[in-house]
Amino acid sequence: MELSLLMNEFDVAGRLVTINPTGNGNVNDTFLAIFRNTFAEEQVILQRINRNVFPEPAAIMHNLRQLTAHVHPRLEAEGHEADRVWQMPRIVPTLANKDFFIDDEGEVWRVITKIASATAFDEAQGTEHAAECGAVLGHFHWLVSDLDTHTVIDPLPGFHVTPGYLAKYDDTLKDEPLAEKRMNASMEARRMAMFIEERRGFASTLQNALEAGELKLRMMHGDPKVNNIMIDDYTGKGTAMIDLDTVAPGLIHYDFGDALRSICNHAGEEEPNLSKVVFDLDLCEAFCKGYMEHARNFLTDADRKYLYDSIRLITFELGLRFFQDYLAGSVYFKIRHPEQNLNRARVQFRLCESIESRERMIRGLLAKL
Repeated sequence: MELSLLMNEFDVAGRLVTINPTGNGNVNDTFLAIFRNTFAEEQVILQRINRNVFPEPAAIMHNLRQLTAHVHPRLEAEGHEADRVWQMPRIVPTLANKDFFIDDEGEVWRVITKIASATAFDEAQGTEHAAECGAVLGHFHWLVSDLDTHTVIDPLPGFHVTPGYLAKYDDTLKDEPLAEKRMNASMEARRMAMFIEERRGFASTLQNALEAGELKLRMMHGDPKVNNIMIDDYTGKGTAMIDLDTVAPGLIHYDFGDALRSICNHAGEEEPNLSKVVFDLDLCEAFCKGYMEHARNFLTDADRKYLYDSIRLITFELGLRFFQDYLAGSVYFKIRHPEQNLNRARVQFRLCESIESRERMIRGLLAKL
């Protein structure tokens, strides 16, 4: 179905001027649509929900509806006291007043508002940017800290449960016919397999703490990397979290660690030269200060105890996921060339090593906040 015809199914004022691909996400297909009338312009985001990743699209739209219904009133209530205008996208309904549209091929499409005059960067722009990213995530966690987790459907059961990814990796090696061939095709693949084995016991650290009652489930974003954090183009202040499909009950430690994983690595996820992959302590400290401004009041001593472990663990987890997907034939993450997920795994494992070598310093700065 043509994109312009799709847009006719949604309740957007004005005339469609242009629609083009936007963003660099690895999951959904995303387009920016611009509408104009005589006196105004509106920009919205059209997305095709990837049913291979989200097999129940209605569930993530239900969650988005619950999330925005909870958060928007809170943002309006605190607006006169805040030092900025905090934002969150809203769902644009179809002409039939539905949250999404299903085309003739069964593809699921939705439209949400665009956070205007704001930019999501692919890497940290400096310590001030890192601090704003921390503030945005901390504020998001505060906004959803009293959202009843029972009103939300888990869109991806097992998402950010590291032992589950380790079990999936083991199953891939055992059941995927080409996995062993891919493993033996390069020395790098075999080196990464050794890396995983050396950290196998560490993979259950956060889940063990949850089962022991030290940590508890809260609402988490699920994918708070740097390019999902919007920064106001004019004030330089953080203004919104985007890409809300993975919001679900979970351990906010995975969010905390994942944000630092992406912000403190200047090289990004695709860097072929591993010598450039380093965990930046200055960015880490700035982010943590921004985060604690909003999260300090609801974090327990036990929460704080596992903050370092969360940074190390989520980096290991993502590398494990990239590597498992490579061995499985790259069926989850989008790729442009056959070895891309292998290289992505290399980057994350190198970053994990960098984090491990800075453990004492990271724990020290966390203890001061």
